[in-house]
Amino acid sequence: MFKSVLRSCVVLAACIFLAACSPKLNWRTVQSPEQRYTALFPGKPDKLERLIPYQDQEFKQTLEAVKIDDDIYSISSLQVPSNQSDSAQKIIDQLHSNLLERAKASGGTVLTEDVFYQTGSRQRFPIKDYFIAFSSNGKVQQAMRVRWIVRSVEGSGIWIYQVSVLHANADISDAKVALSKEEYANFFNEFHPE
Repeated sequence: MFKSVLRSCVVLAACIFLAACSPKLNWRTVQSPEQRYTALFPGKPDKLERLIPYQDQEFKQTLEAVKIDDDIYSISSLQVPSNQSDSAQKIIDQLHSNLLERAKASGGTVLTEDVFYQTGSRQRFPIKDYFIAFSSNGKVQQAMRVRWIVRSVEGSGIWIYQVSVLHANADISDAKVALSKEEYANFFNEFHPE
């Protein structure tokens, strides 16, 4: 009887140990040569492609995203040909206004922070991170951290990247504090466009 109790305890301890060793965030480096970036995702992302209509033209958008519990980690990339470079700033302005105006219309908040991103060749450039709280009935429902990066690549036009984390079921008072935790910061800091 003592041996069977001991064996049960050993098996239970082994199961608990194994469960503790299987993290929900399974970080992996994802290389996306067609979209010209390397990123660190907390799981294997799904990849979607679609054409985005803008005025009288269409641009190819690629989205890589993974959902972990209440969080969606995503990177969207859009290529604007060199001969249409004047459209790039208009697209960025539209992306900004769509998201930021939606937050303000919901009664939410938008905070910014000056940060840096690093390219694949280790160059650092200043950029802004946006911390957005979307509200409903006076209560925060979703929180989002987003970064827009515009890169001109010789022979490849202009690339627009949107790196973001959307946290659903948010019961947080400060989106900036909540989305600056290590699991989110790693995702943003390890995005490296060419």
